[in-house]
Amino acid sequence: MKNSRLATGFITTVAISGLAMMVVGALKMTALHQYQFLCLLLLGAVTSRTKVKLPGIDGTMSLNLPFLLIAAAQLSLFEAAAVALVSALVQSFPKKGGQFQPVKMLFNASTIVLAAGAAGLLMHSDKLAHASGALALVASGCIFFLVNTLPVATIIAITEGSSMMRIWSSIVHLSFPYYVVCTGVTSMVTVVSQHIGWQMPLAVLPVMFVMYRCYQGYFGARTAEVKPLARAAAAH
Repeated sequence: MKNSRLATGFITTVAISGLAMMVVGALKMTALHQYQFLCLLLLGAVTSRTKVKLPGIDGTMSLNLPFLLIAAAQLSLFEAAAVALVSALVQSFPKKGGQFQPVKMLFNASTIVLAAGAAGLLMHSDKLAHASGALALVASGCIFFLVNTLPVATIIAITEGSSMMRIWSSIVHLSFPYYVVCTGVTSMVTVVSQHIGWQMPLAVLPVMFVMYRCYQGYFGARTAEVKPLARAAAAH
């Protein structure tokens, strides 16, 4: 019961924070980037359904990450939060035959909105105004990673009664290389987009598909290793 109340309080806090980020973005909003915004919104939503299960952890990794980072780097705060929100909602819908979990959807959407909003705020902050574009993107990618993974590790620890740092270290071990690659992709897209235009994110799709197949094979092998260990632990 104690863990249940704690989990409810934490989810409520994250949800309110995500809503506050959307409100701040709406208040700061100017003109929309139109085609660029719609392009990233569509790409984020479509790629959010392509995800891989993290072995040994109740979590997934989606291909929408580079498009969320591109939105945070190139769009306004509200637009980046909107891209993140739509992507998270689409990602959270269960597959055919699966059970719809509105609380889980609310938590996932709020967490990703917070991560994208924090990355966007840092990217366009006055403190990084004189920094190089690459440095600003690295800082934004790091804050996105922290804000997106720490709440997930916390809620898993609360609901499962395990160590938050142990869970977070497992998430870091499995997903941090992916964040590094996506930050690099975002940096290249941001530079090239200045010369080509808003269509540049479309060129990322083939790269992300290859990466998805690689991670799918790697995590599939890791899952096959984890299952016998889990059965042995249960037997003891």
